[in-house]
Amino acid sequence: MSSGGTVLTVGELLERAELEVTAVGGIAGLSRTINVPRIQKPGLALTGWPEQLHPGRVLVLGGTEIDYLVDHAPARSVGIETLMASDPACVVVCRGNQPPVELKMIGDTRGVPVIVSALATADFIALVTSWMADRLAPSAELHGVLMDVNGIGVLLLGKSGIGKSETALDLVVRGHRLVADDVVKIRVKSGQLIGRGAGILGHHMEIRGLGIINIEDLFGIAAVRDAKKIELVVELHEWIEIGEEYDRLGFDDHHERILEIAVPKIRLPVRPGRNLATLTEVAARNQLLKLQGTHSARAFRDQLHRAMAAESATTSGMDTVE
Repeated sequence: MSSGGTVLTVGELLERAELEVTAVGGIAGLSRTINVPRIQKPGLALTGWPEQLHPGRVLVLGGTEIDYLVDHAPARSVGIETLMASDPACVVVCRGNQPPVELKMIGDTRGVPVIVSALATADFIALVTSWMADRLAPSAELHGVLMDVNGIGVLLLGKSGIGKSETALDLVVRGHRLVADDVVKIRVKSGQLIGRGAGILGHHMEIRGLGIINIEDLFGIAAVRDAKKIELVVELHEWIEIGEEYDRLGFDDHHERILEIAVPKIRLPVRPGRNLATLTEVAARNQLLKLQGTHSARAFRDQLHRAMAAESATTSGMDTVE
């Protein structure tokens, strides 16, 4: 698994059409990075109190803040200096208000972009926060295949050549949906792992002996999807006769940690005669039952224990009578 920190620049913010933004100052600072997916409002900082301000964030000024700076000329320089001293990633003025000339000038001097958005302050904050949270979320790339099997996002893992793509192709033939083959890009969103394909790979698969095939073209749009929450990891590995124990009862749940999030996991040994697509499909159905509160293996164990207890009580009663 490969992972790395995502870098978000102010220039990327200007590319978002839905934010309706235009840079009016500090153009030289468009390469400045945004460190956290949270905005900040200046509040008391306009009076010279900087304690609540943090560097590297998007600083948002609404109509009230602009009115204060415009109407209180003596305090204007103090407020603007305090804002810029916090080293924000950029300053955004909402509602189409024009920032004071002093703010644009100091933005040019320090290379801090000053941006105007036509949106209402609340609308801008909601949109930009959601976008930044998605862009700055922890991410990683895994070598595997991601499928939507009966509504469950199944991530197939295993060494190269073990049969991941062939298993996925069999699942597609059965009516399930491919999300990504070979490289799965994973991002954390709202505490969940969301997987999708990697760029140009799209919905292509590499099948040894067939070459590269396009699943969408071959099976139709209903056979693919762009992204899916990862809810089950199925690890394929070679069957080892000696020295390896396999779970035959399923009482205990196992997990794979991806980006610090635990995902239910099963290991499927591969050997001739085992239909991996069928086993994966059943594993997905079983996981769906677990999510609905039904654990088949544990339910069977409990039923067995009750039967043994009842038999023991009956035997004990017969011994007492004798």
